[in-house]
Amino acid sequence: MKSVLTDNGNCYRARSFALALGPAIKHKRTRPYRPQTNGKVERFNRTLATEWAYADTYLSDDARAATYQHWVHHYNHHRPHSGIGGLTPIDRLRVHNLPVKNN
Repeated sequence: MKSVLTDNGNCYRARSFALALGPAIKHKRTRPYRPQTNGKVERFNRTLATEWAYADTYLSDDARAATYQHWVHHYNHHRPHSGIGGLTPIDRLRVHNLPVKNN
């Protein structure tokens, strides 16, 4: 079963959000006042905004969206992350001998 993890914001507690998820997606919520749960995704969102979404001027949303896959590849394969000792996420997987799909 697929699931989605959200904070406890009003928009995620709304009936319309539950209806949008439907019965096939389980809704899980973070514990209140627990930054350990969503701190990494908050940092990723900040990096996404500063290094991709607003780093350049795009003429349209489609033009911005067309660059997303390239940015994600750069983020995972080429950009060092201080939280994992300067490794890239892909290098981190290799350290633990996990299979890596090369794109």
